[in-house]
Amino acid sequence: DSMEGYPESVKFLHNNAGWNHAAPLLSDIIYVKEEYRAAVENVLEPYLNYYVVNNLEEGLQAVHLLDENKKGKANFFLLDKFGSFEAQHQPQDTIPALSVVEIDGKYADLARHLLGNVFIAENDDALRNSNGSVVLEKTGKYVKGKYSLTGGSVGLFEGKKIGRAKNLEKLAEEILSQESVVNALKETIQSHHNDVIAYNEQLKENAIRQTQADINNLTNLVFSLQNKIENLYHLEETSTHRVNDLQQQLDTNHSEIASTRTLLEEFNTRLKDLTEKVQLGEQDYALAEQEYNTATTGFNDANLHFAKQQSKIASLKQEFEFKSNQLNDLKLQIESSNVQLSEAAASITETSEKLSGLEQLVITMLHDKEAEEKKLNEADQAYYNLRNELAEKESELRLKHKSKEGIDTLLNEIKDKLTDLKLQLAGMKERLNVEFKVDLDEIIDEPRTTDTPLEELKEKNERQRKRLENIGEINPTAIEAYTEMKKRYDFILEQKNDLVTARESLMQTIQEVEATANQQFLDTFNQVRENFQKVFKALFTEDDTADMIMVDPENLADTAIDIVAKPKGKRPSSIGQLSGGEKTLTATALLFAIYLIKPAPFCILDEVDAPLDDANVGKFTQMIKKFSENSQFIIVTHNKMTMSAVDVIYGVTMQEAGVSKLVPVDFRSLN
Repeated sequence: DSMEGYPESVKFLHNNAGWNHAAPLLSDIIYVKEEYRAAVENVLEPYLNYYVVNNLEEGLQAVHLLDENKKGKANFFLLDKFGSFEAQHQPQDTIPALSVVEIDGKYADLARHLLGNVFIAENDDALRNSNGSVVLEKTGKYVKGKYSLTGGSVGLFEGKKIGRAKNLEKLAEEILSQESVVNALKETIQSHHNDVIAYNEQLKENAIRQTQADINNLTNLVFSLQNKIENLYHLEETSTHRVNDLQQQLDTNHSEIASTRTLLEEFNTRLKDLTEKVQLGEQDYALAEQEYNTATTGFNDANLHFAKQQSKIASLKQEFEFKSNQLNDLKLQIESSNVQLSEAAASITETSEKLSGLEQLVITMLHDKEAEEKKLNEADQAYYNLRNELAEKESELRLKHKSKEGIDTLLNEIKDKLTDLKLQLAGMKERLNVEFKVDLDEIIDEPRTTDTPLEELKEKNERQRKRLENIGEINPTAIEAYTEMKKRYDFILEQKNDLVTARESLMQTIQEVEATANQQFLDTFNQVRENFQKVFKALFTEDDTADMIMVDPENLADTAIDIVAKPKGKRPSSIGQLSGGEKTLTATALLFAIYLIKPAPFCILDEVDAPLDDANVGKFTQMIKKFSENSQFIIVTHNKMTMSAVDVIYGVTMQEAGVSKLVPVDFRSLN
């Protein structure tokens, strides 16, 4: 169930599992007999979209959901709040509305509250003795309240909203009954078919054909019943959509009819005055016309004879000149044709000579081509032989390169090892020189001067080495490293202070920019809002209202803006519920509201007036004329009223297939 035609809030609650979404609408729980539906619907119309909930908690739960998701408002009946009901006196010649209504027992108190004092009358006599009760006319023609009377013509689709769910249940029951009929027919068909099989040999051929025809008719009947069932489903859906559309059109037509009637009365008064003046003028004109006709009859006869003679003379002169011109043209054509004939003969002779020479040249070139092709084939063969030899040489060369790369790799490894040994030796020399002040080159060839055993020297050396390890390494470059680190620390500290200062300055600048941008945005928004309200009333009426509302005024940079438009007589919860023309006028009003902030020299509008009717097109063109004093408007349109109000029209036509042509028409010179 798509809930087509219902408000956005009702659709949202119907599909939301955050509350008792199985709660029904009032229109779904009431079933009214068909002949009284239009009358009862006139009374219950304001309440048909109310949800029926068990208690206040369920209603508040749904209200909180609507508020959290910004889905508008909904109405609810609280079943636990309906108690006893006091019935009033029934007017004469009426029947209670509750007698034509079917409703489940749990909703009986709600039905008595809504329809307990509502009665249905067969004629107008019951209106005079209603005793404060609500009296309905059977077909829905009027509704009589205690102090009010509402009525008029009954729409074609009135009475289709109420009892939607009950109607579906009735249809389902009817479908089940029809399916039982279909099944019975199928069983009859099967029994007849079995009879045909059993008595096929005994029956005559004509009887068999008759039975088969009966079977076919029954089968067709089954298919037709299935099609009717499907059509009933489809008819219900289309009727619901059609009712909503017609209701909107009816409201629009009522407002247009009221304004048109006022204009019609004014035009009728003016027409009567002008008719009297025209009659007097026609009488004077008839007398003058009789005198003028008598005087001009004789003149016209003489003038007609004279004109005939003049026309004959003029036609003879024109024919003579035409024949003379034709003769001269023919002589000139003959002379030019002779010249062209002689030139063509000379050209043919010259062309034939050139053609013979070209034929000889082509034959010679064909012979040369064969010889050159032979040479080319021999050269190709030699090229491919050399190419094969070159490929063999290249493969040998690649093998040589691979072996050379292997040798180079081995040589580099040997060089690397030699370099490492030299570095180790240099490191040992440097360590002996720095740590022990010993020059290895000087003492390497000196003899030993002590008799201390080598083991003792090694043990002593090991003790000294451990002491040095315990003391730790001495870094002779520590002072230089400290100086370098201090310089770097001072540099980094200075950079940090610069960054902190720059950050503070940047944050201050950002705050100033945000404050300025927010203030400019707020000023511009207020100007656009004021302009939108003025332009909206100019395009609609002074009684219509529109507004622009910021969703999050505290966050101007990211806030969304809601557009609210409420034409007179409507209470839409969103712009999506407006008609196509109203949406277009609202969008146009917003566009011009922004335009008024800073008018552009050129504005291009592409078929903006397509959804508008004639009255709204007139308002649209008046608005364009007003703004065209400061800007030039380029409008793409198919509307004749818009075309009649512009200064210049540029029509695009296609006189030839695929070739467009521009046809301008300037009305300013005519004005």
